Amino acid sequence: MTPETMLSKIQVNAHSSVRIEAEGRILYVDPFALQNAPRDADLIFLTHEHFDHFSPEDIARVEKEDTVFVQPDSIREKTAPVIGNHRLVTAEPGREGEALGLRFEAVAAYNPAKPFHPREKGWVGYLLCLEGLRIYVAGDTDATPEARSLRCDIALLPIGGKYTMNPHEAAALANRIRPAAVIPIHYGSVAGSPEDYERFAAQVDPDIRVVKKI
Repeated sequence: MTPETMLSKIQVNAHSSVRIEAEGRILYVDPFALQNAPRDADLIFLTHEHFDHFSPEDIARVEKEDTVFVQPDSIREKTAPVIGNHRLVTAEPGREGEALGLRFEAVAAYNPAKPFHPREKGWVGYLLCLEGLRIYVAGDTDATPEARSLRCDIALLPIGGKYTMNPHEAAALANRIRPAAVIPIHYGSVAGSPEDYERFAAQVDPDIRVVKKI
């Protein structure tokens, strides 16, 4: 599958809430602020425990009886009452894993110089291997060495600043890792402003496609 075709299968529901339909499965990353209850999730990936990424109400809107969860071990205590008896796959920063046959790599997500997402928490973003492509959903992070060393076909990067990269920093990361397409997330509601999209897009190299999903 080409990156162009895959883009049509990626939906950003709101903020950093991502839905992808590929390989006959539906997966969510950090379901949040959903407007309906499809209960169609084969896989739910959680990046960390903050309210705009771990939302029990929104998980209930998409989970099925056989949904599989993927999450860092450091949030297990908080998520256990919500996940219950669902199958759980642990995501370790810097390690590869598999869930329902889908290969992924957990990428450390943190702020080197801000207090909001400490590295020692072990929170993550995900590099998902789908349809022969590598899709990076960054989670809440700055442009860390781990992020700058990635290679991917599509990148979903936070641009809202304060808790994550700002538009300038996120554009610099996109220009370094050079995906075919980049989708900005985490702006315009909980953090950042709607105008951050234009600030980001203006600084991304013209041979990288910037796709607006929010």
